[in-house]
Amino acid sequence: MPSLKGWADFLGGVPFPLLSDFWPHGAVGKAFGIFNEERGIDKRAAYVIDAKGIIRYAKVYPQGAIPTSEELLAELKKL
Repeated sequence: MPSLKGWADFLGGVPFPLLSDFWPHGAVGKAFGIFNEERGIDKRAAYVIDAKGIIRYAKVYPQGAIPTSEELLAELKKL
């Protein structure tokens, strides 16, 4: 998805896959409890999920805020 590539490029590149909740609309956000029904979009969030599918880090960001690559890489290094 072009918007994910643009965001990854903005962060300086990321060596891990990014997920978009494009179709079916809101399914992932609803599963993670971050879908904003009123606005019809997910809240911005970052998750680090290990190879066994266990969520090791989760953070929901306020509107307009984005995680830093340093923040996410620090969490990845803990795996």
